[in-house]
Amino acid sequence: MRRVSPREAKRMMQRMGLSMGEMPDVQQVVFKTSTKEIIIENPEVAIMDMRGQKIFQVTGEKIVEKTIEKKVSIPEEDVQLVATQARVSVEEARAALEQTRGDLAQAILLLSQAK
Repeated sequence: MRRVSPREAKRMMQRMGLSMGEMPDVQQVVFKTSTKEIIIENPEVAIMDMRGQKIFQVTGEKIVEKTIEKKVSIPEEDVQLVATQARVSVEEARAALEQTRGDLAQAILLLSQAK
């Protein structure tokens, strides 16, 4: 296999409609999903432009993963319904709904089984 000089490689990439460059001064890259957040500190980011479409390549050593917990908002009507159905106080009903992440049926079953 023939060795390609950097100059030849650059020309070949230009003929294919591909250009590549470095993104300067990037301090942090964050990927967010519905359940977690991935943080890359002091990354190196390369950008490839292929006929108008950008491709980002991220490399880094310090990677932090955090789990995201979403706070569930529980309507007051749901708390009242669970308290009535399970025959418990409003505070116990609210705690059960928070524990079951707002699932009414599961909260009622949980409270009924606890008796």
